[in-house]
Amino acid sequence: MAKHFVLNTGAKIPSVGLGTWQSDPGVVGNAVYAAVKAGYRHIDCASAYNNEKEVGLALKKLFEEGVVKREDLFITSKLWCDHHAPEDVPEALDATLNDLQLEFIGHSEPRRDPALANLKATYHLTSHLPGQQWRTRVPPAVDQVECHPGWQQMKLHNFCQSTGIHLSAYSPLGSPGSTFMNSNVLKEPIIISIAEKLGKTPAQVALRWNIQMGHSVLPKSVSEERIKQNLDVYDWSIPEDLLAKFSEIKQVRLLRGNFIVNPQSVYKTHEELWDGEI
Repeated sequence: MAKHFVLNTGAKIPSVGLGTWQSDPGVVGNAVYAAVKAGYRHIDCASAYNNEKEVGLALKKLFEEGVVKREDLFITSKLWCDHHAPEDVPEALDATLNDLQLEFIGHSEPRRDPALANLKATYHLTSHLPGQQWRTRVPPAVDQVECHPGWQQMKLHNFCQSTGIHLSAYSPLGSPGSTFMNSNVLKEPIIISIAEKLGKTPAQVALRWNIQMGHSVLPKSVSEERIKQNLDVYDWSIPEDLLAKFSEIKQVRLLRGNFIVNPQSVYKTHEELWDGEI
């Protein structure tokens, strides 16, 4: 399988990237450095993770040492909800670029476009993506969402497949080690059984499932050994008979957005936040 997916923009997004959410300062830089040295070419960041400065230092070191060139890497970041208005985008983007010590976000061309504002203001969307018709000259290229064997997002998967939007999976391992209840997808018996049959780790099987679905994945790790293991998903596949067993896994959204849902928020309930899909 190819090590990238082609987006509707023509750009190529790596099949496996490194997630940096919940990677603490003091270790995230080493994780980024180890990942790029191991062959990763996508680093997924966000100002809200409070570690972009350290990521930037690691990237600068990699460039200075000649390990990679800037054009070799696909770097993503995110606008936090307090900078979603179009007029607030330049300030947020400049802060991220300064912290990451980069000239542009993305892959091979500068992107300092105010169209990177919120979906309702810039894309004129009225709800979440499924069933949506956006009125814009720049349709979404990627929808990054929680997606793993325990939350397979088939409705969204089918919508993205039919509209040419690439689905990229954050928390593709179910966020093991976090404080979320029942968050360790790697303890799912079906995944463990398939891993044993294939001689792979449960993490590799979970990642490979997403990739075979046509999704890129963004596993987070600060362990150099696991970082390398998570990249070993290309020269093998899950057979169709075992792939069918994933439909038997109980579906539970792990990252429910509790910090957004409250009486003062525009989202009073989880049902409102997720359009009933909780």
